[in-house]
Amino acid sequence: MRLGGYVLHRNNRDTLGAALQSLLAVCDDVVALDSLSDDGSVELARSLGARSVSHAWEGYGAARAAAVEALGACDYVLFLDSDEHLEPASIARLRAWRESGPREPLYRLPRRDWAELEGGRRFRYRTEWRARLVRRDMAVWRPEMIVHEALPRMRAPRLHAPIEHRFASSVERRSQKEERYALLWALRAHAEHRRLKPALLQRPAHLVRDGVLHGALLRGGLDALRLAWAVAGYHSAKYRYLRALRDGQHPQLVQLYQQGRYGEVFERVRAAQLA
Repeated sequence: MRLGGYVLHRNNRDTLGAALQSLLAVCDDVVALDSLSDDGSVELARSLGARSVSHAWEGYGAARAAAVEALGACDYVLFLDSDEHLEPASIARLRAWRESGPREPLYRLPRRDWAELEGGRRFRYRTEWRARLVRRDMAVWRPEMIVHEALPRMRAPRLHAPIEHRFASSVERRSQKEERYALLWALRAHAEHRRLKPALLQRPAHLVRDGVLHGALLRGGLDALRLAWAVAGYHSAKYRYLRALRDGQHPQLVQLYQQGRYGEVFERVRAAQLA
């Protein structure tokens, strides 16, 4: 059984090495899809033995599709983000999985989100199960999937090979990212005519989910509460933006999305946030 792996990156030299070394430890072929970085990430990827492929950024769907296309022949695909890595125990578990003759369309792995905040405070924010091992014929992404992994919803077995994720190094930067991604999510949801949900209810519900049910407050105290409030803001913001789009706001973004000009969508959203 052949296993291909990929990671998407831009200027992520500080974390990219660990992600690539993790994939190289278990995969037969590894692609580092570079979105025009200028910090030496390409040189790092090549020095480690990964194949660097250049791809102008047009969103996650187009990038994931390009990465899979660039891979050599393989039966399954494993993908990590550039700020994720695998510890030795997870690498061993994945090697054992390869030897077991897997047949399922996809497998879910636990991703452990770590907060590494100012002042040296580090704690596990939450653990979520993600579809990260995908049979090659099911590893299909489309360009309009600009934000989320967006693989088909289906029952999938769990494989206990935790992915370690550097989730947040700053509450403020995490909050900005959540706000930006909420608008991107809403653009896709608007095009797909998704159902609106009450925006005001989303933030407290997700604050309780992450802070209490997932145990972040117990592990991180007030720092975790601040982070959970910022992260929960994404879930209210995305429906607030979806309502705004339904009311005719952001017409230029809607037009760019409809025209498939996803790279421009990202640039305009980023520029608006910096303004």
